[in-house]
Amino acid sequence: MTARRATLFSSVDEWLPEGHLARFIVEVIDGLDLSALEKAYAGRGRAAYHPSVLLALLVYGDANGVFSSRKIERATDDSVAFRFIAAGTHPDHDTLASFRRRFLDELSGLFVQGLEMAQEMKLLKLGTISLDGTKIKAHASRHSALSHGHIEQLEIQLKAEVEALLAQAEQAEQSARSGGMDLPAEIARRQARLDAMAAAKAKIEARAKARFEKEPAEFEAKCACREQKAQESGKKPGGKPPKPPVAGPKAQDPLNLSDEESRIMPVAGGGFEQAYNAQAAVDTESLLIVAPAVTQAANDKEQVLPMLAQRSARPDSLGQAERLLADTGFYSAKNVQACQAQGIDPFIAVKREAHHPAPQERFTEPAAWSAGATPAQAMAHKLKTKAGRALYALRKQTVEPVFGIIKSVLGFRQFSLRSLKKVTGEWTLVCLAWNLKRMAALRPQSQKKGEIVRFLSKKPKYQLFPPNFVCWPASRPTGCLGAALSREFAFAG
Repeated sequence: MTARRATLFSSVDEWLPEGHLARFIVEVIDGLDLSALEKAYAGRGRAAYHPSVLLALLVYGDANGVFSSRKIERATDDSVAFRFIAAGTHPDHDTLASFRRRFLDELSGLFVQGLEMAQEMKLLKLGTISLDGTKIKAHASRHSALSHGHIEQLEIQLKAEVEALLAQAEQAEQSARSGGMDLPAEIARRQARLDAMAAAKAKIEARAKARFEKEPAEFEAKCACREQKAQESGKKPGGKPPKPPVAGPKAQDPLNLSDEESRIMPVAGGGFEQAYNAQAAVDTESLLIVAPAVTQAANDKEQVLPMLAQRSARPDSLGQAERLLADTGFYSAKNVQACQAQGIDPFIAVKREAHHPAPQERFTEPAAWSAGATPAQAMAHKLKTKAGRALYALRKQTVEPVFGIIKSVLGFRQFSLRSLKKVTGEWTLVCLAWNLKRMAALRPQSQKKGEIVRFLSKKPKYQLFPPNFVCWPASRPTGCLGAALSREFAFAG
């Protein structure tokens, strides 16, 4: 039995071409420090699959547009690449899905390790990064969303139906006839819906309370900005004045019953979807994602500070970005100041630029602004210079193509998990898969022939545990294939 399986593994290894993405992913994941994942296993129960095998299957699946755990399970039977990664084993879809849900918190650390490995391979050199967001559909229908006003209308309707059914039940009791209707069940069903509506209302009201706590400060800031513009221009400011905050929920405040943390957002091409706003900062030279994030806000204006905080938490060895490119959705004076405080030169569009500008604007330097220029005027002037135009042009050539490939080529248009925390982990896994796929394409030709530059992790060398926990490799085997072979040969009998 052992000899036959060894022959099978050898054949799969021969079938897979040198330089294949599956080989690269196995090598990379074997170089990651997976101790946080390995310690989660207690060493009891039936034999488990090694975390490196399951992680490699998920990453390779995401890198090739196979996001379904069931499809990955089938692929371990009929795909050479997946069979190579799984080393002839066949983890079922429940094992893969459970692994992904279980280790969502650890993915951020693995993502950073991937960036460190890219730097070791001299594929990543932070200089200029592009920041943008894209809407990705939540695992929930927008038709499952109820507004506060709609809930109040449904409550009135359901209460009236309950009263009518109670009256009918009383009449049926007196006449010993119910008309063929299970009145207690009908009343219980409507009462359950009323309880669900009450719970939904309470959550919407809690959100409204949290929102109201922040709105006064925002209102005062808008009024101060409006007054400052009026003083600088000497004219009455245009547009409608900001509305003062009002306590309590609004009639249109929604809550999705399937995924409470998702939001209805406008999407490209028009219309609205129940979605999350996935953010990514992309290195303009390598097109590697250096910082992924997910937010509930449809607007991008508040996403610069979280990205800067994520950058500050990264190891110093990764280096620091020098310039930040972003479109007009990210502009605010606060964001510009935050970037400058961290030594980053921001290039954030103040407004949408007109298409087909005149040649004089494209090939000549703009006149210098006076010393009293506002932050918005100074930023607009910087983006009109030759250097500013050249740098800002990189934004459309970097982050937008990355989103386009992930969504249109790989087909990642919808999250499979629910809640902000879980979809953040899912997006991080997708970004990790993108980075490894990009690293495989950027690596030197010599590395594509099997001479992979290994990332030297400080992970200790684990020894085999007792037979009931045979997933652990002995003395660092070569990749997931070696892990499965060690498992098979050590306890074949």
